Amino acid sequence: MKWQLSLVLAMVTILGGGCTTLAPKPAVQWTVSEANAWYGEKPWLVGCNFGPSTAINQLEMWQAETFDPETIDRELAWAQDLGFTSVRVYLHHLLWEQHARGFLHRLEDFLDIAERHHIGVMFVLLDGCWDPFPNLGDQRDPKPHVHNSGWAQSPGVKILRDPEACDQLKGYIKGVIGHFRKDKRVHAWDLFNEPDNINRPAYVQFEPENKAELSLALLKKAFAWAREVRPTQPLTAAVWSGDWSSDEKLSPINRLMLEQSDIITFHAYSNLDQTRVRVESLKRYNRPIICTEYMARPAGSTFQEILPYFKEQNVGAYNWGFVAGKTQTIYPWDSWVKSYDAEPPVWFHDIFRKDGAPFDPKEVELIKSLTGKGR
Repeated sequence: MKWQLSLVLAMVTILGGGCTTLAPKPAVQWTVSEANAWYGEKPWLVGCNFGPSTAINQLEMWQAETFDPETIDRELAWAQDLGFTSVRVYLHHLLWEQHARGFLHRLEDFLDIAERHHIGVMFVLLDGCWDPFPNLGDQRDPKPHVHNSGWAQSPGVKILRDPEACDQLKGYIKGVIGHFRKDKRVHAWDLFNEPDNINRPAYVQFEPENKAELSLALLKKAFAWAREVRPTQPLTAAVWSGDWSSDEKLSPINRLMLEQSDIITFHAYSNLDQTRVRVESLKRYNRPIICTEYMARPAGSTFQEILPYFKEQNVGAYNWGFVAGKTQTIYPWDSWVKSYDAEPPVWFHDIFRKDGAPFDPKEVELIKSLTGKGR
């Protein structure tokens, strides 16, 4: 791909230059038939939320000084060996502001590596989870034995509180999606991860009391900005909390997510019975359903319980975590309030150690049997 040319075309779109030749899709939500036709052309979208073990967060993953293609290549080879067909990967708006051209170049490199391993990518553009004070440059070292001790929100609380500052994210959203809007290596765009998460107990004291309202306003804009560049890939934002069982019970932000997404995505860190209820409640939209976060072993969300059900129902599945590393997500959420001094006997997330050895070989055997990679 001539990424420089693609960047120019994206910039033309951002600046309102028209470029009607870039518009095979209307700037509206996909129809049910369009969404299902897209899903029917894809393999079972099974994979993980991926970040290299050498990065504590999105910024360390993508900044020029710490971008680590060697580790990415090695770890995505393990994903290929499992039969994973897709990975969900987080971006950050500060990377665009830092150096848009360099950021896009590294995204191209990542997609090249993933493609060599026959893996597509769902990119996540904004995130409401964890540290509300993101900063470029050197990222802090992990707090020992603490789950996601350095993960960063995008945008941070300062921007989220200011509607005019939020508008500055337009260039980032349109620039990244516009650049890759025809790229078949990109499976989908996840616009905003858990936008109304107040991050209790880790950062709740720093969160706006009206975070749900502020995030709703930004998510509305993000959908509109993304549709202006007319991507050939679907847009989505995942419901993750609250009651989805009927339209009457939906919160405003859940309603927006479900009524604006081209494909339905959700999170479920719960046992099979509860997960089944979630899936059944979402079938009323008649659109493809993908679980973009699951698998927390002590919570009853395990590969053995959940993944066969997802395959049976043709529900896409991205577990949280892959290789144990600087995010330290082998530790549970309660590590923010409870002290751990050693690796837990049952990992919370993640599949492999840094040397490629699985935490549980039986899990690997199961995954391979479901993806067709088993013996």
